[in-house]
Amino acid sequence: MSILAVGSIAYDSVETPFGVSENALGGSAVYFSMAASLFTRVRLVGVVGQDFQEGDVELLRQRGIDLRGLERAAGRTFRWSGRYGYDLNTRDTLDTQLNVFESFRPEIPPDFLDSRLLFLGNIDPLLQMDVLERVPGAELRACDTMNYWIRNQRADLERLLAQVNVLIVNDEEARQFTDTPNLFRAAVAIRRLGPAHLVIKKGEHGALLFAPDGIFVAPGLPLETIVDPTGAGDAFAGGLLGHLARCENLTPVEYRRAVVYGCVLGSFCVEAFGVERLTTLALWEVEERFELFLRLMRVEDPGPGLPREAVAGA
Repeated sequence: MSILAVGSIAYDSVETPFGVSENALGGSAVYFSMAASLFTRVRLVGVVGQDFQEGDVELLRQRGIDLRGLERAAGRTFRWSGRYGYDLNTRDTLDTQLNVFESFRPEIPPDFLDSRLLFLGNIDPLLQMDVLERVPGAELRACDTMNYWIRNQRADLERLLAQVNVLIVNDEEARQFTDTPNLFRAAVAIRRLGPAHLVIKKGEHGALLFAPDGIFVAPGLPLETIVDPTGAGDAFAGGLLGHLARCENLTPVEYRRAVVYGCVLGSFCVEAFGVERLTTLALWEVEERFELFLRLMRVEDPGPGLPREAVAGA
């Protein structure tokens, strides 16, 4: 089952305690699509400028991503630069240049309108609702958002949430949206607005799933190598929806497994700058790390050797 992904395509410049990356391919739609394409077909809708490199177009094509929804506009591609602190949980935005993304109005190819799974990346809620209206047959409608839209377009965002099945946010955004420090209470308040499934990302500490059948907690994976957390949240969303896209039935168990796959893809993403690790990642590596996650979550004796194997990359 194919996924229609609508979001940003960017060039990022990132500084972490472990190095610097200049003008690297990024954006929510890119990270999501690179991750989800490991599981299923992805149809990408986004806009780039005249400076967008053909090598990056080819990189996305090599992942099997359908680029008929890629618009090339006059001007420069969206650019972002930021610096992370030593623990990688704090980030300072140094510069944001929206460029062609500022006037982005998603143009969805007719062949994409039959998509049954839809991912609305972090863009204006009004644009997200416009896409929803043009893809009425989407059975699974998932979206992401950020503090800017929560603060400045709350009413639009609430109308959007009434129309989606899955909302994916981080813990800071969940608290900001509900004005409460308690994530359980935040989840109850958000789900009352519409989304049956709420996923709250907690970075290195894993993720929480709030669903009709209850709460599921997925841990973070201890990693020996962490280089750059940029895009990990979108890679998480790609792993989550990518798994759901290949499921014949969207059962509670599959949603829980999907959250673990999200954590798996996020853990790979942070091992290198930008999308570098995702470009070489194979599905067998994903499945292998998924099994490692399951072993970490077991209460029963997992057998000899787990302490060493539990550290990814060891």
